[in-house]
Amino acid sequence: MKYNLVVAGGGLSGVAAAVSAAREGLKVLLVEKSGCLGGAIANNLVYPFMPYWTKVDNDKKYLSQGILKEIKARHDEYVDDCKDHEFNSEYLKIVLDDMTAEAGVDVLFHAVVYDVKTESRRVSSVEITAKAQKITVEADFFIDATGDGELFYLAGCDYQLGRESDSLCQPMTTCFRMSGVDLDLFTEERPMLQQLYKEKQARGEIKNPRENILVFFGVGEDVLHFNSTRVVMLDPTNPFDVSKAEVIARKQIHELISFLKENSGAFEESALISVAINIGVRESRKLKGVHILTGDELISCTRFEDSIALGNYDIDIHSPTETGTSHRYFSEGEYYTIPYRSLLPKEYDNLLVAGRCISATHEAQASVRIMPICCCLGEAAGMAVAVAYKTNTDVHSVDVPLLQQKLKNNGAVL
Repeated sequence: MKYNLVVAGGGLSGVAAAVSAAREGLKVLLVEKSGCLGGAIANNLVYPFMPYWTKVDNDKKYLSQGILKEIKARHDEYVDDCKDHEFNSEYLKIVLDDMTAEAGVDVLFHAVVYDVKTESRRVSSVEITAKAQKITVEADFFIDATGDGELFYLAGCDYQLGRESDSLCQPMTTCFRMSGVDLDLFTEERPMLQQLYKEKQARGEIKNPRENILVFFGVGEDVLHFNSTRVVMLDPTNPFDVSKAEVIARKQIHELISFLKENSGAFEESALISVAINIGVRESRKLKGVHILTGDELISCTRFEDSIALGNYDIDIHSPTETGTSHRYFSEGEYYTIPYRSLLPKEYDNLLVAGRCISATHEAQASVRIMPICCCLGEAAGMAVAVAYKTNTDVHSVDVPLLQQKLKNNGAVL
């Protein structure tokens, strides 16, 4: 089986990569481990989109556009009155199905890349397992959009796990939702509940190390979305650690629901309606590529000549060892660029990396990991492959100005 491009991972970065390349005429296979597209949205219940805009001369400047803008617009045709950062994850699955189908992308669900074959500086094929079948797929180019860097890891690329000092990663989190909540009463009780939570945590009555109760509105008239579990000191790339983390997080969910039921009138009639099917991972493997993006470069708002995406989400680091979350916010009008070279492995000429596992330090990854930015990174990777394929070159010698122009033509901001 032969394709022009194989994309591993069907989150927003993988979908954007596959769609952008397929729209340029390439034959594309998108490999996804679950039964739907969307990645963190679909499988980890991540909500909402973090802000992806700033103010420049009092005008709202969107920093993530292109295919992301199209995804959001098509989503909003299904769901009325959604703000920029809000979405319905179930409808979004349908939107992504529609977009990949219309572009002619072949999507293989319930499938995992488990081996990679290489020849000199090229990945020649991948081995995929799906429903007890082993499938060999050759391709001209490959994109790793797995989040955990599974394809580049199997290919033997250089990488960093977690932070540089000790390889510890930001905590894993399982999101969940409750319905039947009196939202007005909860708003009144919230300061009291936060204080009581901290007091019980200090006495050891609450085991969850997260420093507060993190909730989001906007998913229903009486529904709250919780991003409040925290599992630390486990390796998101170790299957035994991840299995342990799934159990710990579900116990934390029960602990928090019990706390709310016992101490809040807003939750008297509430019910648990949804728990993410997979624990969410903020950070794991990160490529050590041609350029390693640093936190200092983000803070300096560096303008790279080979910019392929923008961002200004704060450097948001949840402590890998304990309670606490640190933030370094960007001022109004400030934003940074992400260079194409941070998508480039040093070792191969036909492999690119997109999404939260690009080449970045612990600090830089804490900002670029959000879904709008990941979507833009995927679009850039897919378009770069299309340019390389059509000009008979490779990802290291691709015409970057041409790539940038084609992204701009599609509405991306660079």
